[in-house]
Amino acid sequence: MEVKKVSVRIGESDLVFETGKIAKQTNGTVYAYYEGSAVIATVCCGKEPNEALDYVPLSVEYNEKYYAAGKIPGGFLKRESRPKDKEILVSRLIDRPMRPLFDKAFGREIQVVPTVVSSDMNNTPDIIAINAASAAVTISDIPFNGPIAAVRVSMVDGNYVVNPTFSQIERSTLDIIVAGTRDGITMVEGGAKEVSEEVMLEAIATAQPIITKLCDAQIELRKIAGKDKLPIPQKTVDLTWLEPVREYAHPLIKEASFVKGKMERYAALAKVQGEIREKFAALLEEDPKRDGQLSSLFEDLEYEILRASILNDGKRTDGRTVDQIRPITCEVGLLPRTHGSALFTRGETQSLAVTTLGTASDEQMFDTIDGEKTFSSFMLHYNFPPYSVGETGRLSTGRREIGHGHLAQRALEAIIPSKESFPYTVRVVSEIMESNGSSSMASVCGGCLSLMDAGVPIKKMVAGIAMGLITEGADYAKYVVLSDILGEEDHLGDMDFKVTGSRDGITAFQMDIKIAGVTPEIMKKALDQAKQGRMHILGIMEQSLNAPRTEISEYAPKILTMKVDEEKIGAVIGTGGKTIKAIASQSGAEVNIADDGTVTIYGRNNASAQLAKDLVKSIVEEPEVGRIYEGTVKRIMDFGAFIEILPGKEGLCHISKLAKTRVQNVEDVLKVGQVVPVKLIEIDRQNRLNLSYIDALESK
Repeated sequence: MEVKKVSVRIGESDLVFETGKIAKQTNGTVYAYYEGSAVIATVCCGKEPNEALDYVPLSVEYNEKYYAAGKIPGGFLKRESRPKDKEILVSRLIDRPMRPLFDKAFGREIQVVPTVVSSDMNNTPDIIAINAASAAVTISDIPFNGPIAAVRVSMVDGNYVVNPTFSQIERSTLDIIVAGTRDGITMVEGGAKEVSEEVMLEAIATAQPIITKLCDAQIELRKIAGKDKLPIPQKTVDLTWLEPVREYAHPLIKEASFVKGKMERYAALAKVQGEIREKFAALLEEDPKRDGQLSSLFEDLEYEILRASILNDGKRTDGRTVDQIRPITCEVGLLPRTHGSALFTRGETQSLAVTTLGTASDEQMFDTIDGEKTFSSFMLHYNFPPYSVGETGRLSTGRREIGHGHLAQRALEAIIPSKESFPYTVRVVSEIMESNGSSSMASVCGGCLSLMDAGVPIKKMVAGIAMGLITEGADYAKYVVLSDILGEEDHLGDMDFKVTGSRDGITAFQMDIKIAGVTPEIMKKALDQAKQGRMHILGIMEQSLNAPRTEISEYAPKILTMKVDEEKIGAVIGTGGKTIKAIASQSGAEVNIADDGTVTIYGRNNASAQLAKDLVKSIVEEPEVGRIYEGTVKRIMDFGAFIEILPGKEGLCHISKLAKTRVQNVEDVLKVGQVVPVKLIEIDRQNRLNLSYIDALESK
C-alpha cells in the first residue's frame, strides 16, 4: 500500500496525518506527528454485527509508552501495565465527541487504540491522539458521521495560544480542550483561574476555525486513502402493532412522568409499564422480539413527553421552572474525628465530602512520559457506590469515577493555597450518598465546604452547576437551557454542560453535546444562566460557613516551618544525622531540612511540633548578651562551673558570680547535671561566654 499523507499548519509547525506504512491489518491506521511528538492510532471492529445491541459498543484505549520519551517504567516489572489515570482521562476525551457519531445499527464492537510512540516533552500528545483517532476511523471502512477534531486553547500573558507547549500551559490562566465537527463545537473540557464567561466564549470561538481545517484534512486523507464503508444492517421491522399501544400508553406515561420524587416517579412508570404489558400480553406473545420493541416505545414516549413539556410549557418532571435550582441544604463538621467534613444536598443528589490533612510523605506521585516524576499536594477522589441510586453492585473505581473526580479536583485547584503558605498535603473524598444528576457538581460544593471546615485557608469559595439543553428543529431555532439538570434531563436532553467557579470567575468547564453543535447564542445563554445559578448556590453555602476555620482540627498533624542559615544546616543534621535524629526522638516529630535551609516539622500534635522547633532554634541561634538561659551544669572546677546554655555552647560561670557573698566551694552551690538560670554577661575577644548565676536570679 502506498503511503499517503496530509498536513495542517497549526502555529509554527505542521500536524501530519500519514497512512499506509504501519499496522496495515487494521480497519484503519493513522500515524500522526507534530514536531517531535507522534501517535499511532488504530481502529478495528468485530467481524459480525450483533443485532441485539441497542448501543454503540465502542472502547477507546489511549496509552503512553515510556520509550516514547526515552524512559524506563518504574516498578518491579519495568513495563507498562494497567492504565494510569491520565490515560483513562484522555481515553474519555477521545470517546465523548466520537461516540455520538457512530450508528447504533452498525452493531459491531469497535476498538480505537491511540498509542503515544514519541514525545518531545514539549508538545502535548493528547491533542495529537484525539485527531489521529478520528482520522483512523474516518479513513477506515467503519461507518462514521465524522470526522471530529480537537485543539487546546490556553491564555498565556493575556493572549490566546492554540496548542500551547507544556511550559506555556504552566503559565496559563485558562487551559481548555475544544473538540467538534465542521458544523460546530461538541465538547469542551478544561480549567481556569477565575476567568470571565466572555474570555471562555472567545477561547472556544478561537478553536472553531482550526477544528474546521483539521476536519478538512481528514476528509482529504479519506479521499486519497479511505476504504469503502461497511454496510449498516437494514432492519425491516413491522411496528404497526405498536400503534394502538402508543395511543393507550401515552396519557398513562405522561401522568407517571410528572410524579414528584425520583424513586416515586420510577415506581409509577414501572407500574404503568407493567399494566400496559399485561393489557397487551397477547400481542407480545406473538413474537419474542416485541418485548424489546415495547421497551423502546416506553423510552421514546418519555423522551417525547419530557422534551415537549419543557419546550412548550416550561415545565420539568419535578415541577421546577427552567432556571430554578433544586432545594439545597449544607451541613459542616458532622463527622467527629475527621479533619473536615460537609454534607451537601441538592434535591435528590447528595455528597458527603471529607477533607484529610497529611504531610509531605502523603503527596501523590505521578510518573508520566511528559517529564520527571511530579508530586501533587492536593487530590480529590470521587466514589459512586451503587446504593446511591438504590441498586446493588460492585464497589469499584471505574473510568466514570476517575473522570468526575478529575473535574471536581480541577474546579477546586484554583483556590487551594500554595504549599509555601500551607505546607499540608490535602485530600478530599466525595462519597455520593444519593444521586439524581449533577453528582460531580455536588462534589465541588461539598468539597469546598469540607476544606473550609478543615481550616484550609482557601482563596475563594467555589460552587458548580450542571446545565442542560432541549432543542427542536434542524437549525435549533427553538431551544430551552435548563439549570441544575436531573438524571432524566441529562439522559434525554441534548447537552450536559458543567461550570464551576467563584463569584469572580470560572475555574472548570466541561461540555458534552449530543447534537451537531451549539450556536454561540446558545453557548452565551447557557453561560449566563449558569453564572446566575452559581451565585445562588454560593449564597446558600455562605450561610453554612462563610470563611475557613481559623484553626485546623486537633486530630490533624501539626506542621511548622522555619528558615535557618545555610551554614547551620550541618549543625542541625549533625554527624551522620545524629543531631536531627535526636531531635526527632526527643520531640516525637519528623524533622526535614532542605538545601536552602527550610526546616519542616511534622508533629503528632502542637506540643510535639513546637518542642522540635525549639530544639532546632536552640542549635542555630547565636548566644545573646544580656539574655537569661536555662543552662545545664556540665563540669565543676575550682574556679567555677561550665554550663551549657545552648546545644554545643558552654560558658563559664566564675565562682565570684555564684552569690553575693564569698563562695568557698562551687559544689556548695551547683551540682553536675543541675539545670539553672544563668545570664550571659559577656562574649570576650576569644568568643568565650561568661555567665552569671546571681545576676540571673536577681533579674527574676
